[in-house]
Amino acid sequence: MNTSHPRRRALLAGTLLAAGTAALPRAWAQALPTARGQGRLVVVFLRGALDGLSAFVPWSDPDYARLRPGIAIPPPDGSGQSTIRLDGSFGLHPALAMLEPLWREQVLAFVPAAGSPDGTRSHFDAQYQWETARPGQSGDAPGWLNLLAAQLGGAGGDAQPRILGVGEANPRLLAGREPVQLVAHGKAAQRAGALENPRQRETLMALYDGDDAVSQAFRRGAAERMDTARTLSADLQQEMQAASNGAAPPALLEQDARNLATLMRKDRSLRLGFLSAGGWDTHVGQGAASGQLADNLRKLGAALAQLRRDLHEPGDVVVVASEFGRTTAENGTRGTDHGHGNAMWLIGNPVAGGRWHGQWSGLARANLHEGRDLPVHHDFRAVLAQVLRPTFGLQDRQLAAVLPGASWDARLDGLLRRA
Repeated sequence: MNTSHPRRRALLAGTLLAAGTAALPRAWAQALPTARGQGRLVVVFLRGALDGLSAFVPWSDPDYARLRPGIAIPPPDGSGQSTIRLDGSFGLHPALAMLEPLWREQVLAFVPAAGSPDGTRSHFDAQYQWETARPGQSGDAPGWLNLLAAQLGGAGGDAQPRILGVGEANPRLLAGREPVQLVAHGKAAQRAGALENPRQRETLMALYDGDDAVSQAFRRGAAERMDTARTLSADLQQEMQAASNGAAPPALLEQDARNLATLMRKDRSLRLGFLSAGGWDTHVGQGAASGQLADNLRKLGAALAQLRRDLHEPGDVVVVASEFGRTTAENGTRGTDHGHGNAMWLIGNPVAGGRWHGQWSGLARANLHEGRDLPVHHDFRAVLAQVLRPTFGLQDRQLAAVLPGASWDARLDGLLRRA
């Protein structure tokens, strides 16, 4: 068959991934686990650069209110419009109140000053570098989550996807040799598209009935789409029956989280999940305890709480990150601009939660990156390494293949509990 046919190119979009390149080995300074980990990982990536200083508020720092006279979250006072106190240094934004129980249960933690060692403030470049785990580099490279899938027994051993991504287009994080199962955003995931129509389905299947690689890939993708639609439609019916008084559907992010978790629960081969959300580039009118950012944080919190309810087995971990942080000071339009260091969040039973981890040097100007941004005290790859090693039982060479060029950061030891 002619694989360059335009109809075939369109139909196959989202079912094939570009091949990735090999990574270089590196040694790590940490003892190996005694048994191979059997955990699952979900990465929630916030495109646009979340203001981590509003999510995890350094409420006791004397420079915080000074730097943000119009958008600082008020210090804890017990009201619904003030910071929710976590400890003597940090608190939660009030819009994230649904996550406070996770902190008290010690399954939520964060690293307050993590990020990329590269200083770019370009969204495009920073996202690419984060998703490939290659700070400061450009050019075609596979996503580190796809490289991780290869270490879990893929790389041609079977064609069973181990990665589930929410969205029709392939983000760079998922690009590579390993097959990926993709799910549409929101309730579109409950529909099979053209495959719902029996006549169209028969026509497409006849067009791709050969034994060539393209035909096999299409049939595999079509089967996954139909199975996904059936699984989520049944789950939605149960949800609607349980809903009180015909309440409005949850925000798109929460629905995406529910879809992702439902499919990962039902298919144990799906050990890696990816969920993303935009809208975090708050240059103008960011708001404080209420407003634009608060609305987005509320939706994010609901999605993370949903993931926690659905994925709570002993080895399940959720990592939340953004491409970089935002300026410590507000700008002239009651917003914040592109910064450097940012918070990385972790949720799950293996997480040593109820505390924050790593170095924090405060908001005094002398301690800031270029006098304006949070510094990056911890390379994001070092944070990921602390998660991947015990969760999947990776050896040194495997960690180095997934996170090329990274070093072990002993200051983060204890981020996950020892078995």
